[in-house]
Amino acid sequence: MAEEEDGLESFRSDVRTWLVENFPTSLAGRGAALMSAETIDSTEGDAFVWGQRLGAQGWATPTWPAEYGGGGLTQHQARALNQELDRAGAFNPLVRTTGMGITMVGPTILEYGSEDQKQRHIPRICRGEVFWALGYSEPNAGSDLASLSTKAEDKGDHWIVNGQKTWTSGADHAQWIGLLVRTDFEVAKRDGISFLMIDMNQPGIETRPIQLIGGESPFCETFFNDARAEKDEMLGDLNAGWSVGKRLLQHERQSQTGAISGVGSGKRKSLKDVAKEYVGVDVEGRLADPDLRSRLTAHLMDAKAHSLTIARVTAEARGNAKVSAAASILKNAASNVLQQRAELTLELMGHNGVGWEGEGFSKDEVNAVRNWLTGKAMSIYGGSFEIQNNIIAKNILGLPENTQRG
Repeated sequence: MAEEEDGLESFRSDVRTWLVENFPTSLAGRGAALMSAETIDSTEGDAFVWGQRLGAQGWATPTWPAEYGGGGLTQHQARALNQELDRAGAFNPLVRTTGMGITMVGPTILEYGSEDQKQRHIPRICRGEVFWALGYSEPNAGSDLASLSTKAEDKGDHWIVNGQKTWTSGADHAQWIGLLVRTDFEVAKRDGISFLMIDMNQPGIETRPIQLIGGESPFCETFFNDARAEKDEMLGDLNAGWSVGKRLLQHERQSQTGAISGVGSGKRKSLKDVAKEYVGVDVEGRLADPDLRSRLTAHLMDAKAHSLTIARVTAEARGNAKVSAAASILKNAASNVLQQRAELTLELMGHNGVGWEGEGFSKDEVNAVRNWLTGKAMSIYGGSFEIQNNIIAKNILGLPENTQRG
């Protein structure tokens, strides 16, 4: 154990030295702002240089196998790396600039992909060279995803894809998309689905951004009109896409629990500081409103418990890439914590927390109301709150299956 701790300290020292030599000081502490912006400069400037260096080192994907461009680190080393990144005010821009590549597509390719698929796709994700989108939901297949109708027809040496997807995050920026398609209409609906990886740079694909109430347009409608997918770009077996797709969603939920570190460093104002600034304190330094004080304390306890639970789950994983149904619990918990924080922030700011634009509101105040609106979607995307509860009931609590079939 002492030898392992010594090795970890040596690794930390190496990370600190590398950060001094490679992390642009102009980015220190700006991770949260850059990663939450509608766009991030990924083609030039210090953010681009930093992303290239981090990717070349393999530390944008620290636990992925080194032979494919990952860091090859243990879970303990990866955690130490993220702690050192935080300490330096650094962050991992490739989590954002690869779209769904690092958080969802890459881990699924590592598990289901052929050796050729891993060699072709994983190194480019590790280096941040490709932005991935995902095509799951359709206008008539949301929570009932198995009802999807986008189809892929076998044309011998390739597939031809026709149909429509919606809520495809970042599709207007993506170079590649992972797509659930129907390849057999004669079997039970979950048994006739396959997972294809498709090059977006072709005339048969059209994207239309969808503007949200928070002012951003992160989602698209995506149309496939005789789009082409190569035969060797099917992930997993023919008509086994339901299993591949479910596995990918587990990785998505894992990424939404707060367990993926290095997403965006940089300190944001704590709720306690927001309360002191907008509400004020009594002579004893406490919030004068006991009800507000009680609810704020309860939220901070929930947030701390969530953080400690993630740390425990991460430690217990010991580098194992498998994701369990427990990710559904953490995803719902993360939704609650995020939405509670947003609600409390607006309440603390009072009328200053409901401004949309104008000189009368600070940047933090405008962001507060936009984050409040945007955060409402967290309990819907990636599998709704209710869907997660069904997974928890079935796979963790062992309760009977519901009456739905398909």
